[in-house]
Amino acid sequence: MLRRTVQIRSQFKYSFPFRRNPYSTAAAPLPETSTEEPIIKPLTETQLKSLVLSNCSYGKFYNLIHNVVALPQVLLAASRNLITCGDGSCAAAETSIHRLVSKRFSIEDMGREVYEARLNIESHCVKFAGKDDCLILPDLKLKVLIEAVRMVLEIVYDDRFLTFSYGGRVNMGRHTAIRYLKNSVENPSWWFRVQLERQEFDSRNVEMLCLILEDKVKDKNLIGLIKRLFDSGVLRIELGGLYLGRGFPQECGLCSILINVYFNGFDREIQDTRLQLNRENPRRINVDDSSQMSSPLYKPVRMYAVRYLDEILVIASGPKKLAIGLKSRFLKSLESDLKLKVNKGRTIVHSAVFEKMCFMGFELQAVKPSVLHPPMSEKAIRARKKYLRQKEVRALELKNARERNRKKLGLKILRHVVKKAKLSNGFKLDNPIDNEVQQVFATWANEAVHDFLGSLEERWNWHRLLTTGDFLNLRHIRDMLPQELIESYDKFQKQVEKYLSPVKARKALEDEERRSEEAYERKYAERTIKDLTKLSMKVSAPIELVREAVRLAGFTNDMGRPRPISWLTSLEDADIIKWYAGVGRRWLDFFCCCHNFEMVKTIVTYHLRFSCILTLAEKHEATKRETMKHYTKNLRVSYMEENDELHFPTEKEVKMLGDKNLSDPKPVDGALSLALIRLACDEPLSSCVAHFCDRTDTITYRVRLLQNLVSANPADEKKWVTGMGAIHDSLHRICLPLCPDHISNLYTGKISLQDIDCCSFVHVD
Repeated sequence: MLRRTVQIRSQFKYSFPFRRNPYSTAAAPLPETSTEEPIIKPLTETQLKSLVLSNCSYGKFYNLIHNVVALPQVLLAASRNLITCGDGSCAAAETSIHRLVSKRFSIEDMGREVYEARLNIESHCVKFAGKDDCLILPDLKLKVLIEAVRMVLEIVYDDRFLTFSYGGRVNMGRHTAIRYLKNSVENPSWWFRVQLERQEFDSRNVEMLCLILEDKVKDKNLIGLIKRLFDSGVLRIELGGLYLGRGFPQECGLCSILINVYFNGFDREIQDTRLQLNRENPRRINVDDSSQMSSPLYKPVRMYAVRYLDEILVIASGPKKLAIGLKSRFLKSLESDLKLKVNKGRTIVHSAVFEKMCFMGFELQAVKPSVLHPPMSEKAIRARKKYLRQKEVRALELKNARERNRKKLGLKILRHVVKKAKLSNGFKLDNPIDNEVQQVFATWANEAVHDFLGSLEERWNWHRLLTTGDFLNLRHIRDMLPQELIESYDKFQKQVEKYLSPVKARKALEDEERRSEEAYERKYAERTIKDLTKLSMKVSAPIELVREAVRLAGFTNDMGRPRPISWLTSLEDADIIKWYAGVGRRWLDFFCCCHNFEMVKTIVTYHLRFSCILTLAEKHEATKRETMKHYTKNLRVSYMEENDELHFPTEKEVKMLGDKNLSDPKPVDGALSLALIRLACDEPLSSCVAHFCDRTDTITYRVRLLQNLVSANPADEKKWVTGMGAIHDSLHRICLPLCPDHISNLYTGKISLQDIDCCSFVHVD
């Protein structure tokens, strides 16, 4: 291990020449070089991983702050992660990242401050006063440091997290958890969701988190930095709250991975319990007994678990007593080991078949396989048979047309050959086509013979005509005819029996029909047995909550009909359409894995689309018909110098969406509860507040939050949609200068306020 560590460190000998103290003032003076500063390039993911592993010895990581986090190359890599386009890709080349960062602060000075622990965290925090509490956000420099620490901790811990731990991990989001529930959970009987009380990490939780980190990371500077982030208030973890995993600005970049680290011991306990149950309840009772191996009635006791950040779901396949025992054991572990408060009144064991469970914004229920994949109805069967008949008729028409065209073409070829033969006067032509004609006719003849032999009815008809009622079969007639004629006739009859006899073909068809019937009966029996003995997981979108959110935001009235949203009329037409498109596309991406996705499609296609049309009509004091004639039903945005653009999903796109290609979605809450109103006054030019954006052609927008517009308290479940979340109210009415690209991405939901430096807001009276 030590030899491998030395080899890995030697790879970075020239990239990081000052391995002991890169910021020491006692270092030897550098030789005179040009006045231009050398461009520092950020590390790639592979290089960063190798660098972190080079500081690992005997399973422990040492001096990560000095040897990794404080390096300018690592800080630039963190800056690169913060520079995002709408699709999350890096918006700048590696050679220009150093230039973009240097315009705001010196990456070398920042690394020296981190190395020497001189970085004053409080001076890089901005406090926003809210109604109930204040919000503390980091500036761009502190965000880079937080991202660098997150990258390092991700390399240290990501491979050590268990497979049922989701959230805050690469390719381990909501849809991945849903895919696990659909494909892996079998025959769930009972389940319970651990409902945590709304609580912040206090000093006890922070100390316990630091002890867990010290078990793997032997770096007092890193642990001290995390403690200072907690003390300053910029790193704040609120379990059971409204913002974790939703892309809100009050969630720090370190929250997700620190939550996973904090719950890792609890996950290990769940894993040990699962393995113990698997050993005590094997899948097969007796390996030697083949009947028991294939018996569908034997259901071994199993336990499944999914944890998405602070949401925990435990599923048991067995008696209710087992589920109650698991609940008592896990709640005791959370309260005693992790010092967390659990709402025992809402953490109840429910039946997986008769009761739905809300988890991660979805509704879960155990159903029979026929519910997820219902058999075809009689009407659908009749429609399919009609379609197959129409398909056969079209194929026959095409075959007849092809034969007719071949006949015409063949006659043309014959006329052409005869004409050339007459004109050639017996001489050989310069361009003979005899071979081509022969090849064409041979191909046609082979196809005709193949089609004829493949038709059972034609073979039967010709066999009947050529073998029945012939007088040459009579004995007294055969004695009167020449022997050569009789032998020729017998040979002909043998050829007829050989090529035209339909007995073998009919027998093959009957065997094929019998095999298909047996396969259908076998599949029907298997499907029936599974439907009677197996339970699968059904994932549905909470339609009532979605409709409540639609009504709360103002998309519909109390009767459920689309209505205009008046507070959006101050926006530009394109911004109105983009805002609706951001909500619609996020809903479609978020709920595409659900069984009732068609209802979500209807809400987006009908309620959101026509609410947008009515909002545009109210703004321009026009009718709905005139607005649809101008913008079309697809809400096409027209520009003077550019082509038309479509931001809202078209009806054809909505129909094509499904759960074929699942990707971890961004939550819809940020796009739904946020509106940016363009200010009418002309403010002096300032840089875009997006991370490391150099554009100065900015427009100032004022943030308007949904909870303030509808005068609702997100903490009150009676007046707010449960689980929807809300942006902190202290950001209400702040002004942000944004360039056209980032404001478009923010409207459409491609980026969130986490990708914006809210500390660089503009004061507007």
